[in-house]
Amino acid sequence: MLTFELHAATPTLDIAYADAGPAGGPPVILLHGWPDAARAWSNVAARLNAAGYRTIVPELRGAGGTRFLRAGTVRDGSGVALAQDAVDLADALGIARFDVVGHDWGARAAYTLAALFPERVRRMAAIALAFQPRGKFTLPADFAQARRFWYQWFMSLDDAPDAVAADPKGFARIQWDTWSPPGWFDEAEFAATARAFENPDWVPITLNAYRRRWRSDEPSDPALEPLHERLATVERIGVPALMMQGGSDFCDDVSTSEGQEGCFTAGYRRVVIDGAGHFPPREAPDAVADALIAHLG
Repeated sequence: MLTFELHAATPTLDIAYADAGPAGGPPVILLHGWPDAARAWSNVAARLNAAGYRTIVPELRGAGGTRFLRAGTVRDGSGVALAQDAVDLADALGIARFDVVGHDWGARAAYTLAALFPERVRRMAAIALAFQPRGKFTLPADFAQARRFWYQWFMSLDDAPDAVAADPKGFARIQWDTWSPPGWFDEAEFAATARAFENPDWVPITLNAYRRRWRSDEPSDPALEPLHERLATVERIGVPALMMQGGSDFCDDVSTSEGQEGCFTAGYRRVVIDGAGHFPPREAPDAVADALIAHLG
């Protein structure tokens, strides 16, 4: 099991992270999703380490032991913010180029890294989320997918911040119970993961990440505005890419990631993992690791 006892200071954060595998191995940054924690990567990281890769697994802003350095920093939950955090962590560790693998929020960050910092990313892999050209959020094309996104519409309501803050773990638990076929986790694992949601910024980051997609009154970190402007011009990714999705994902339907080959100019492969839901690194770690080792090799 990964432990997150190491810390790196960046311009914005004190990032808690795990560093495992051979020190001289190719570095792979693993970015976790929402509502999840960095411990989700433990089994996949172990496989990558055995294959000779060094894995760096941070706790994202708002999760676990990662903390903002200044109280006045906007709690920006955008994919751009997460991508900048990953670059800042790599800089702090003296890593010039790296592979990046992301699940859910981490997938969005991985796409954004490849779009904005292609000179830093050797190969990328995204799990559960499709690429969004220009970083643009659009309403689902059908009501079935809109219904799956109920949690996003809920968080966009005026009174939602108080409701989520009143029971953040309960809010997260609904997603665990409904985004994948039953039986993929036990109570002990959810409890261990949910400790990451005790971070004082988990609720602010969560709310900002979702409300900013559909509301115009959510704040952004002004330091990130140039990156947001550049992302809005990027329609294709020029980094070799792998996309994985669970065939039984009840949050993002498997159809949402179809037909994106034209968005990638340096190679693209999509893998559907039968029987897995929204959390393949947990539900099917060996299938995920096998695909990653083939892709990164």
